Parts: sequence; C-alpha cells; structure tokens
Amino acid sequence: MHITLRQLRIFESVARYASISRAAKEMHLTQPAVSMQMKQLEDQIGLPLVEQIGKKLFLTEAGVELRAHAERFAAQTHELKLAMDQFRGLQRGFLGLAVVSTANYFLPPLIARLSERHPGMRISLQVGNRESVLAALADNRTDLAITGQPPDSAELVALPFMDNPLVVIAAPTHRFARLGEIEMKQLAGETFVVRETGSGTRAVIDRHFAQMGFDYSPGCEFNTNEAIKQAVQAGLGLAVVSEQTIQIEKETRRLVVLPVCGFPIMRRWYVAHRSDKKLSAAAAAFLELLLAQRQDAGNDGAQAPPRAQLLRHQRIPT
Repeated sequence: MHITLRQLRIFESVARYASISRAAKEMHLTQPAVSMQMKQLEDQIGLPLVEQIGKKLFLTEAGVELRAHAERFAAQTHELKLAMDQFRGLQRGFLGLAVVSTANYFLPPLIARLSERHPGMRISLQVGNRESVLAALADNRTDLAITGQPPDSAELVALPFMDNPLVVIAAPTHRFARLGEIEMKQLAGETFVVRETGSGTRAVIDRHFAQMGFDYSPGCEFNTNEAIKQAVQAGLGLAVVSEQTIQIEKETRRLVVLPVCGFPIMRRWYVAHRSDKKLSAAAAAFLELLLAQRQDAGNDGAQAPPRAQLLRHQRIPT
C-alpha cells in the first residue's frame, strides 16, 4: 500500500469539511483533482472511505479510522515544519493567527510592526467569532488566537495583554445622548442591536445584564461590528461594543458613548495557544510583542517575559 502525504492531506481536508468543493478551495486544487486523489487513495486502501447520501458526504467506518491517522500525520508534519523553521530563525517563519473580528481594530499596527522586524515572515490571519476562533486553536489549525474572553479549556493557555472596555453607544440624535448620567432602569424598554450567538461580546453582555438584574430587549442581530455601528447610527437601537471599535465615530460625532451606571464593562484581550504546542520562533516573537503591550500601558505593572520563558507553557490564572 503506497499512500502519499498529499493524499492524506487532501483526505483530511475532505473529512473535516465533509465537502469536496471546500477541500479543493483550501488545497488550491480543482474539484476533479481532489476527486481523483480520493479515488486513488481508496484504490490503494481497497476500501471506500466516503459515501454520498443525498447531497451530503459521510465517512465510512474505514474513513473514520483513516481520519484519525491522517490528523496525526498532519500534526507531526506541522511539528516537523516548525522544527525546521527554528533552524531558519525568523527569516522564513510562518505565523498562523485566528482572531475575533473586534481585534481587527487594533491588530493591524502590531502585525505591521512584526513584519517590519522580520520581513521574511509569512502571516496567515483567520477572522471569526470567539467560537470559531477557539475551535481553530483547539483543532491545531492556528498557532495563536486572540479573543476578548479567556478559553475554558484546560488544554489552552491564555495570557492577558490589553484592556478592552465595553460601552453603551447611541446615535447622537437619541434622547439619552443629552443626559449626564443614566441609570440601568432607564434603559428598560429600549431595543438593543446585538452580535450573534457565539460572539464573546454577546456572551458578556447577556451575563452582565443578568447580574445587574436587567432584562434587556435584543432587536436586530448582526455578525460584524461595522453592521452594529451602522444600525445604531440609523436609529435601530442602542448597542454595547468595545470602545476600541468606535474611535473614528466618536471623533466625528456619528456615535456617542452613553454614561450608563455599571459601564464600562472592563474586559481584557487575551492571546491563547495550546498548552501542548511548541511555539515556533514566529509565534514566540509575536507573543512577546503582544505581552509588551501590557508593560507599555502599565497594566498591572506586568513585565513581558523573555523569549526563553515564552516557550515554557505556564498556566496563567484566569
């Protein structure tokens, strides 16, 4: 039986997506090319690995078993690549990042700083909500993840590096925009524009309002911060967002921050990685850059640890 690593990578992608087309897109191949590789793999093994039922693709029992082996091969291949990158230093390093969408408002300058220091480094950026970002980290599909809420899993290490205050915003024409101080009870009956289920911001808002004994009324639901801001500007309701996402709108008076008692909700930005993962030189360099932010901002007087310490997985209480 002669099975190539390429066939295993293609099969693992097909199994993960349960889709030939999505696997082809990820692997930068045509759908016929992926189908041909799958057929050759089945011929080598002598057993069917997938079956089509209706429009859906399912793994056979043999396919389920092969997937487990393919995932181990993929992890070992990735570890080998990381080991070789260590010998090359940061001249040809690769960094995989998965970040929640709100992080896009402060992350680009940090990535630019990293690229200036290490111009040969390649960076892959995945953007999603907290649920999808942590899933990518748990599945070892990214090196580091940035989220506004630390993960619950004991398999992940989370380190705080920057403050992330959440505030209540309104259109400048809203009647509350002229008030000096607003009690929570005054918000009763107000409609809130909210993020989708699975968003870390949504989870924090729900929990905060519940703790305050406030039963708020969610209205329109959007999956991006830009849509939230546009909806508030249009008068569809109030919203709770990270203050870092509205700097331009505040300066241009397109949105205002309401002085609501119990706000801002003080959160932190966290960078997370798998506790069992050996960080590449590229990932360690970016982790060091992020942790330096809390020293620059004076957060808790924390000092960014030297790189040698970054490669030791020390759990930080969350």
